[in-house]
Amino acid sequence: MGLKIAIGGKGGVGKTTISALLARSLASDADNKVIAIDADPVSNLAAALGIDEHEPITPIAELRELIAERTGAEPGTMGGFFTLNPKVDDIPERFSRERDRVKLLVMGTVQQGGSGCICPESTILKALMTHLVLVRDDIVLMDMEAGVEHLGRGTSAYVDALVIVVNPGARSRLAAEKIKKLGQDIGIKRIVVLGNRIKNDEDKELIKSTLADFEIIGFLPEHDEIIDADRYGKRPFDDINQAPQELSSITSRLMSYRDQK
Repeated sequence: MGLKIAIGGKGGVGKTTISALLARSLASDADNKVIAIDADPVSNLAAALGIDEHEPITPIAELRELIAERTGAEPGTMGGFFTLNPKVDDIPERFSRERDRVKLLVMGTVQQGGSGCICPESTILKALMTHLVLVRDDIVLMDMEAGVEHLGRGTSAYVDALVIVVNPGARSRLAAEKIKKLGQDIGIKRIVVLGNRIKNDEDKELIKSTLADFEIIGFLPEHDEIIDADRYGKRPFDDINQAPQELSSITSRLMSYRDQK
């Protein structure tokens, strides 16, 4: 049975680093098959996972030949006729990059017409996300932008949780309320908070008191290695077992959602 987790949060809270740490922690169990989705146009999940980018990763939305073949229309076109249910089941294996048993897929973004356009690129992205969430039995962990734009209403109801990463800053906590509403609007039932960059008990209490209506799944402490990883665009803790113990507790909490299905 799969587990589908979306990760959101205001820019700068460490969302992508947290997404990578959670993916690697989940993949440390040999029984788990983990796919990490980079669905944020400005994030860099590959670096956070430690995946070599000397060979550039082409986002799915920019695979022009594949999109034309599967939809019957050239990317960049709008209107006309093209298939709305293209074949996508082979994409995770063909176009992913892997390290430490985590497969990475970079979604990319539609360059014309807005996120809601009916065009070949958006059709491929939506079909692929639907396949990953509804069909695959993997653990799928999605690093989303705040608007969770790749999740449609028909798909989002099957997401096991939207995890909003916050830090003690007021803007981050305010963003959590807005992201929660976006998630609720598209039908995500479980929306939880993960506190990041926690320095002391005062930080924990601030998040608990100001986000009292959220389920809080845990707190990750401020850590020099994580700070350096964010600063230099690399992955922290080459040995994931050296990560703070709190990461393992949060991973177990997420896995419990699968058991509750």
